[in-house]
Amino acid sequence: MTHHTSPNVLISPAMAVPSRYYQPVVDAFARRGWSATTIPRRGIDAGTGAPSRAEDWTYADEADDLSAAVRRARAQTPGAPVMILGHSLGAQLCAVLGQRGDEGAPDAIATVAASVPYFRHYARGGVVEWCTAAAVPIITAVVGHWPTPGFGAPAPRTLMREWARMVRTGVTPFDGGDPIEIPTLAVRLAGDRLVTARAAERFERAFHPAARTTWTYSAEDCPPGGSVGHVQWARTPDAVVDRVVDWWTSQPGEDVTRRRPRRNVSITATTTPSAARPIIDA
Repeated sequence: MTHHTSPNVLISPAMAVPSRYYQPVVDAFARRGWSATTIPRRGIDAGTGAPSRAEDWTYADEADDLSAAVRRARAQTPGAPVMILGHSLGAQLCAVLGQRGDEGAPDAIATVAASVPYFRHYARGGVVEWCTAAAVPIITAVVGHWPTPGFGAPAPRTLMREWARMVRTGVTPFDGGDPIEIPTLAVRLAGDRLVTARAAERFERAFHPAARTTWTYSAEDCPPGGSVGHVQWARTPDAVVDRVVDWWTSQPGEDVTRRRPRRNVSITATTTPSAARPIIDA
């Protein structure tokens, strides 16, 4: 028996990427009869305060925003499953919620371009990644936040300091607990310049093997004019959306809303490192 009830999909954006960028993803789900909504990116989207010395927040705050969105979706459509499609930073937040294991955790997860960005996972000894992370505490102390054109900027100083610690040490916010048992589809992007195979594998180890499916989106799967770029995939997302839908409908037809992960302690989440430049001009 397989699933035939479509979930409510919440899209959790990458660092520095505005929610409007994911409208093609929302539209692609709608063409398949699924409901999808993008969660605003704090500090980037209209109506959210820009990061500054006075306006600061953490990865835990971002995870709380996502948890609140899951709870709202459940209240609005009781009994309907909730799936989060997490992109980069958004995928890390999925892992945070999975480890918390409370009612703010989703019933299913799909990740795109997720990684643990430890500098040793990157080429040439990860020198660029390590140097970028080392600059974060200095620049945020002087400016009060992480400014453009830094990677993922503009961003709040505490969140970026947490990210920098992740890059330097490789310690993740979802280490130490049991593997996450929420059904999860991990989508890798072939040739992604921000996510190496080692970085992706390290992230995926947070999820129980029996609950995890991995798929690599390659150029051969792209529609004409499409891209498997770290951010650009979302402009022509039909192949990814098709894979998410196919994966969901192939899941066992039991009530996934009963399959909650056990509660664990979580503190922060991260995204992927690169040279000091913004991911996208928002």
